[in-house]
Amino acid sequence: MKQSILMVTLLTSVLLLTPNAFAASSEVTWKDYESYRDIDSGNENRKSFRERTFRKLEEHFAKLATSLPDGQVLKIEVTDVDLAGDTHVGGINQTRIIKQIFMPRMNFSYQLLDADGKVIQTEAVVVKDMNFMSGINLKYRNDSLGYEKKMLDDWFKKTFKELIVSK
Repeated sequence: MKQSILMVTLLTSVLLLTPNAFAASSEVTWKDYESYRDIDSGNENRKSFRERTFRKLEEHFAKLATSLPDGQVLKIEVTDVDLAGDTHVGGINQTRIIKQIFMPRMNFSYQLLDADGKVIQTEAVVVKDMNFMSGINLKYRNDSLGYEKKMLDDWFKKTFKELIVSK
């Protein structure tokens, strides 16, 4: 009896964990980030702000990639980032001010690879959202990179609409 329970538990675990091994994924590289248009931190340490920003954007790309067919890999090489808003000095403090004229923008190239490593789709893109402050964006309202994530969501849905899988 104990062996049966152990076998059922083991089989269930294997079945639950196996799909994750084949799930779509993403890989992001940040090329020449020192020359990016605007990845200014304000008062925060530049390096920690940059690393946190890159990590959050990498996590977002990974989240988007999970809606692609299993086994596919989305490789992204980012060449420029311009965060929404602009950093202004006010006394001893630097603050990021969000205004319509300071739209988010990212330049990157991507390759979408199938499970065998063959390139399915590739392109160099400039993604920007000139209307980032218009409309209702409740999904990312409390997120420090909400405008950028919404912009990437829109790009992803438009670019991969035929490939997106409901999971």
